[in-house]
Amino acid sequence: MRKSFDGLRGIIRSAMHLDPLSGCLFVFKNKRGDRIKVVYFDCDGFAMWYKCLQKGTFQFPDLQNFSSAGIEIDASTLHMILDGIDLSSIRRQQRYRVATVTNYAAQPGAGSVVF
Repeated sequence: MRKSFDGLRGIIRSAMHLDPLSGCLFVFKNKRGDRIKVVYFDCDGFAMWYKCLQKGTFQFPDLQNFSSAGIEIDASTLHMILDGIDLSSIRRQQRYRVATVTNYAAQPGAGSVVF
């Protein structure tokens, strides 16, 4: 959690192979899972949101089964993570969803969250 704007932008470009100017929220967590940083481009510059829990951890999706540097989630899933809901106990109905981050970035006003 030592990296700031430039370091995290470098990770987004080099490890995730994504455009940090896309308007997506990029979420980073520490090893213990009790701290997160959210970085995003806000029209005229980068913004960062940081949260440190006093007790407990954030319940993130299992990243062990993914070959990429991260996964894409929607805003409602991020909201559940921030609220402390265990994602393994959630069952969702099937909905149509665009599969790639680049498609979200191409739509004006649309955004997604990338871990």
